[in-house]
Amino acid sequence: MTNDFSLQRQQLITQLQQTGIHDERVLQVLATIPRELFVDQSFHEMAYANQALPLLLGQTISQPQMVAIMTQALQLSGQERVLEIGTGSGYQTAILSRLSRFVYSIERHAELAEQAMQRLARLDIENVSVLVGDGSIGWEEHAPFERILVTAAAPHIPNQLIEQLAPGGLLVVPVGDQSQQELQVIERLEQGRTHINSLGRCVFVPLIGEEGWRSHQ
Repeated sequence: MTNDFSLQRQQLITQLQQTGIHDERVLQVLATIPRELFVDQSFHEMAYANQALPLLLGQTISQPQMVAIMTQALQLSGQERVLEIGTGSGYQTAILSRLSRFVYSIERHAELAEQAMQRLARLDIENVSVLVGDGSIGWEEHAPFERILVTAAAPHIPNQLIEQLAPGGLLVVPVGDQSQQELQVIERLEQGRTHINSLGRCVFVPLIGEEGWRSHQ
């Protein structure tokens, strides 16, 4: 594989279109965000392979197809305040920043959060605030959010995230055990009711915290 990242990026976009990604705004942003900036140097040649790649501390940068599916499911117009749970490499954060008004992102590993902020700064992304903490309980100070994206597997839909979701807002979260999950899209309706839609099976690292898993099991 060559290091012509712009060509590889365009080939990835074509591949994503063939798998059913149809939101043009999502595709355009994926075509402009340099994924190679967000992966470890040793994985540069695989930056545009359609697969998850390892990060520090047992975390991963999600498969581009899953990033696209989750981002498309948020139905972003550009005006939303988005809460992201699991900053990770910052790749998904960068994509959200280009598609929304402001992104509040929480990462429990300080080292990952610092690296992500440095990468975002290199891309002159300023509409993002990163907090080191327990993402499973959200960021109440800045609630409510029009959209919430959880990039780690929860054992159940976190109640505190639902409470921090604006009426009519969407929460995208993988729910299940630590080996396999179902990607769920939860819409908050009136009077505390919710509507849940499934986007199929997925596999994510566990969401550790008060409303997630207490530890890796």
